[in-house]
Amino acid sequence: MDDVARKLAAARTRLILDNPFLGALVLRLPLESADPGWCPTTATDARALYFNHEFIAGLSLGQVQFVLAHEALHCGLSHFARREHRDRRRWDVACDYAVNQLLEIDGLEQPPGTLLDAAFDGMTAEEIYPCIDKDDDQQPMDQHLYDGPRDADNNDDASGEDTRDGDADGSDASDSPESAEDEPGDGGQGFADATQKPQPLTEAEQDQLDTQWQQRLAGAAQQAMAAGKLKGNAARMVERLLRPSVPWRSLLARHMSSSARTDYNIMRPSQRREGDAILPSLYARQINIVVALDTSGSVKSEEFDLFLAEVNAIKGSLNARITMLACDSELDENCPWHFETWEAMHLPAQIRGGGGTDFRPVFDWLDANSVTQDLLIYFTDARGRFPERPPAVTTLWLVKGGESIPFGQRIQLN
Repeated sequence: MDDVARKLAAARTRLILDNPFLGALVLRLPLESADPGWCPTTATDARALYFNHEFIAGLSLGQVQFVLAHEALHCGLSHFARREHRDRRRWDVACDYAVNQLLEIDGLEQPPGTLLDAAFDGMTAEEIYPCIDKDDDQQPMDQHLYDGPRDADNNDDASGEDTRDGDADGSDASDSPESAEDEPGDGGQGFADATQKPQPLTEAEQDQLDTQWQQRLAGAAQQAMAAGKLKGNAARMVERLLRPSVPWRSLLARHMSSSARTDYNIMRPSQRREGDAILPSLYARQINIVVALDTSGSVKSEEFDLFLAEVNAIKGSLNARITMLACDSELDENCPWHFETWEAMHLPAQIRGGGGTDFRPVFDWLDANSVTQDLLIYFTDARGRFPERPPAVTTLWLVKGGESIPFGQRIQLN
């Protein structure tokens, strides 16, 4: 066993003892020594962890623990299956920020090139992604090989069978440190050699591995909880990922629709109507919705456009009149802007923004205006000063980021 093999084996053992949650995930990921020509640091394709021998040799034991846990968390959090329509580089950077912040809180030693920002504490990759500027040149410290075009001469089995690592029912690989010797790439048995860069996942492989890693994530969390070593941030992340999720658009439509009032009209019918029966008719009254935009600079104009387009798509079916406000630390001097049911909402040509965030001016405006409002929708990152008391109007917060709100209903913008 050479020094690199000893270092990797010691790092895995230390993770198992100190952090059973991360250790259990790392044990599920076979280690393969990679050709430096395509792997300058480390990489994963959700089937194995690939490492550059010289890169590992240059790290401390604590830094090796970090890179092993980093790749295992990418897999455990199913980052390979969650990109959807997003830009690949920005998604990879967002995933690195999400993983590294968890490892920073766990106290692991960071290797060179680690992307880290305390502002992303507690946020998922979907929440971080809009914060990554499309024009910057940030790059993750590792390679995410599960995405991209496949080579035409690929000889791998594309049927979706993951031949490296067990069965789709989650019974693959070891569940305990004692069986680590049976893992592919174990430090005592030598590592598999990855001379060729692995092919990206097929759709079938992606679906199968997504199921496997969700099962592994749940199993790792159970082991850690049994040992009393599942820390708060990791526990919340696991809970959020394993519970069923509903897209924010569906939640927004549901809450807006619940504010609509449809009732029966039982007024006396016209005398010119034939027959003795009095049949009630349905009618829908106009509802008044206030849309408030946080213009402090944390939300971008294209995100406002996406949000307003969604409100436009919903309001036409609700007979809703929209009043729009813009606020950073103060209300924009040109607001409010009013949009009737038949009018499409749009951002004004000039809009105040860039100051601090104070939510109270919006609620003060509501108190000062006697028109009954049925719903307030506030689009914000929820970082600011809230009113001391909840308002009378039903409040719906569409939140970009991981901040909590003191009252009302919260919808996470992903």
